[in-house]
Amino acid sequence: MATFVLIHGGGGSAWGWHLLVPELTGRGHDVAVPELPIEDSSAGFAEFREAVVDAIGDRRDLVVVGHSYGALTAPLIADRLPVRLIVLLTPMVPKPGEKPGDWWGNTGHREAEGLTEEQQFHNGVPAEIVAEAAAHGRAQVSAEWKEPWPLESWPAVPTKVLIAREDRFFPADFQRRVAADRLGVAPDEMDGCHSVALSHPEQLADRLTAYLGEGAGSRAR
Repeated sequence: MATFVLIHGGGGSAWGWHLLVPELTGRGHDVAVPELPIEDSSAGFAEFREAVVDAIGDRRDLVVVGHSYGALTAPLIADRLPVRLIVLLTPMVPKPGEKPGDWWGNTGHREAEGLTEEQQFHNGVPAEIVAEAAAHGRAQVSAEWKEPWPLESWPAVPTKVLIAREDRFFPADFQRRVAADRLGVAPDEMDGCHSVALSHPEQLADRLTAYLGEGAGSRAR
């Protein structure tokens, strides 16, 4: 049994994983779903990491999954706890010393024109789930936006990048380029949108649990 540590993205909450959690527990695994302190203007990367570590408690055999903006926090956990695997899901892949606010320009990200927020983030998500999503968003005013990403190098932990082919916020070609440039890896791909845990929770659980049988997997350079 592994413990999947699910770190939500920017402006989000643990609710974003609510369809994936029963898929993972139904396969015999434990799950920790922290809430990052994004509504606290004094909270930075250190506080983000502590929120995750506190949610993990004494659990071990950790697979840390960082979705989108949560990918900035996921590698930080390996600096505090033994981590079996890091999975970056439709991620913002960080690099040492880079401020999150600078990531967009540094990677050449371009927002799709003419698309609503729903079209960018929730294409393919069932309508009843989309209707709930707004109630679970949170204002992100935390301090890490202007903080340099604190690790000097990528953790010595096997790392996977998993992207969604129908992602309109971080398109697949963009994700492939960033993963190659920053980690020297080719991402794995699956069907789904940026919020793939809402659009394809069963398939995502299959992909995550399949990684457990792949041994050491790929390690970022």
